[in-house]
Amino acid sequence: MLRFELLLPLYYNDGRPIEEEKFVETDEELVQAFGATSTETVIVSGRWVYQSTLYEDRLIRVRIDTADTPENRTFFRQYKETLKTRFAQEDIWITAQQIEVI
Repeated sequence: MLRFELLLPLYYNDGRPIEEEKFVETDEELVQAFGATSTETVIVSGRWVYQSTLYEDRLIRVRIDTADTPENRTFFRQYKETLKTRFAQEDIWITAQQIEVI
């Protein structure tokens, strides 16, 4: 089984807060595709450099636990592009970790 973890920004790069509807839409799409999500409301702070520009982010973490299949990996690789557009970001951090549910 895999746990996909998405870090979604709370603010655009110009400092404006991202609209709540974008988080709701994302959650609804993921629940539709995988049956469940878990979202942490603890704010994750991040700093990163892209093309000599320092970005400072405040993010939330969304987790999806699902089967380790090529189709699920492909879904998240493609969905990342949707999220980059939706949240107007240079990148969206998505990771996958092997997990065992007991």
